[in-house]
Amino acid sequence: MTDRDRQPEDTTAPTPEPVVSKPYIMPDDPEPGSVETLEKEATEARDRMLRTLAEMENLRKRTAKEVADARLYGITGFARDVLDIADNLQRALDAVPAEARATADPGLVSLIEGVELTERSLLNALEKHGVKKLDPQGQKFDPNFHQAMYEVPDPSVPSGTVVQIMQAGYTIGERVLRPALVGVAKGGAKPVPAANNNEPDSAA
Repeated sequence: MTDRDRQPEDTTAPTPEPVVSKPYIMPDDPEPGSVETLEKEATEARDRMLRTLAEMENLRKRTAKEVADARLYGITGFARDVLDIADNLQRALDAVPAEARATADPGLVSLIEGVELTERSLLNALEKHGVKKLDPQGQKFDPNFHQAMYEVPDPSVPSGTVVQIMQAGYTIGERVLRPALVGVAKGGAKPVPAANNNEPDSAA
């Protein structure tokens, strides 16, 4: 046998064995434990999403409240300054006795009516922006809205009742812009307790 006859046999490489890859697993035939893992991940993702949505909703509400508060309470300083004007108008009206009004000439009557109209317009403008005047006359004293300046002996009303107003109070929104300066009744009739009428001095 010659070299020429052996040449094809020498150049032919041995055929490699086929590589067997891992068989593809169908989605409906998962590996053991993968369903639980996917469910856990889905639950955690859902929880994170719900927490994020809740945080965003809280942020939206907080921002809306801050905007509303800024719109309402942003004029607090200006409103306090305007209250001095309202006080001066009220003082001007209080300075005219009732008898003088009854016998006043038409010019003075027109002046008084003009001051009253100006005061009403001012109070309406304040109320339009959330500022309301307090009228505690005859009400029970409330330290959150009133400031007691003195006590008045008045047995005709229960003790602690506001019987005089030295200076009007005002609120802005849910806050006190300025407490009312008041005189409070002292030594009046005490309210009878609803459930207990057996006190020793109840007949006094």
